[in-house]
Amino acid sequence: MIKKLLLPSDKRRSSCFILALSGGPDSVALLRMILDEGYNVEAAHCNFHLRGAESDRDEAFCKNLCEKLGVKLHLVHFDTKEFAQLRGISIEMAARELRYRWFTQLAQDTGAEGVCIAHHSDDQVETILLNMLRGTGLKGLLGMKRKNGIFLRPLLGVSRNEILQYLDAIGQDYVTDSTNLEDDVQRNKLRLDVIPLLEKVTPAAKQNILRMADNLGDVAEVVKQSLEDARQRCAMATRSGKAYSLKMIRSYASPRLLLWYLVSDHGFNREQATEMLSSTEGGRIWTSQQTVAVISNNTLFLYARAAWETPLPTLRIPEEGLYSFHNGNFLITIAEAIPPQPSKERNIATLDADTATFPLTLRPALAGDRFVPFGMNGSKLVSDYLKGRKVEPLERHQQLVVTNSNGQIMWLVGRTVDERFKIAGSTKKVLTIELKRAEDRAVNGTAQN
Repeated sequence: MIKKLLLPSDKRRSSCFILALSGGPDSVALLRMILDEGYNVEAAHCNFHLRGAESDRDEAFCKNLCEKLGVKLHLVHFDTKEFAQLRGISIEMAARELRYRWFTQLAQDTGAEGVCIAHHSDDQVETILLNMLRGTGLKGLLGMKRKNGIFLRPLLGVSRNEILQYLDAIGQDYVTDSTNLEDDVQRNKLRLDVIPLLEKVTPAAKQNILRMADNLGDVAEVVKQSLEDARQRCAMATRSGKAYSLKMIRSYASPRLLLWYLVSDHGFNREQATEMLSSTEGGRIWTSQQTVAVISNNTLFLYARAAWETPLPTLRIPEEGLYSFHNGNFLITIAEAIPPQPSKERNIATLDADTATFPLTLRPALAGDRFVPFGMNGSKLVSDYLKGRKVEPLERHQQLVVTNSNGQIMWLVGRTVDERFKIAGSTKKVLTIELKRAEDRAVNGTAQN
């Protein structure tokens, strides 16, 4: 006997659900159950054009079924093979990406409460075993979630046999030869060979696997709460992105698990997380599709990749004037100043005009750049100066400098002037360089003293 569906009862009349309808027994049974329980539902069918006439047959079946039941049907056609070729992925992955992307958009367009997927308990067992074969962690042993965002799986507590018995009892037909696009070679081998063998060893093998996943669900909640508490304790203040104390992370009983928890949502894999944990600071960065990770001052920084990779242009300044650059303007003026007064503003540099030779150049700092910091005698690498001041990696990466015609750095923009070009009591004319930002992105630190 099939229990009540795991759908919110308070949404029975007030909301509409989308049902992914393939025409196979699972989705057809789910459609009938949802209707029997009084929910508002609209069906959605994807024609992937992978099986010729059989794909068209499935579409026709879904149309006839929905017309008979008075259910609105949404249809979409995909050139799945071409999409797979363009993306360089398997047919199965292409079909999955196409349908879930369409389901998501359809739910948004219709204002649906959620999208119901007809995965059942046998699918869950296969998923857990597949995850185990791939070397999964705790999350993989839990299998599919009953609710994952807008996607709902009301049949996860129902077996394949129960579904077939239900359809037989109500006299409902379905498409028997349709291919489940997610049933790849590995899954078929599990279904046809491995699971029957496990049931010979232990008749209750499938039920035991499901019970294991259910028991681990409680463990997962405890672990998740513990990791979230650790995240908050390890988090550090940062001007952009996210930052975590590696010293704090390494103090926990399982630093590798904690670091994996912190970076997995940013697209990094376990191998990269392990490398980060064991890394000594050497300027290395790790990249995922959307994030850049950098270690500096025993801190792990995570930045949006787009922000990190935004190129900064170079500007040639032949004479006094107002120059547009990136997200602001640079104003260059020369004037007499008696007595000359050094600027205390971080976005204004005052220099001895007699020591500055045009054309000036405004550019990003480069590896190997050296200058003489204000108040010092010897030169220093720009990178070492910034790191010593504990400037965050993204700001170091985007640091600007102003150089004279000989390529000598006169100003570390927003931070300090070069000692060789500072104004003194003998200075007669002052070269003033002022950065007028569209948005103030200046960093901490004094302007030049």
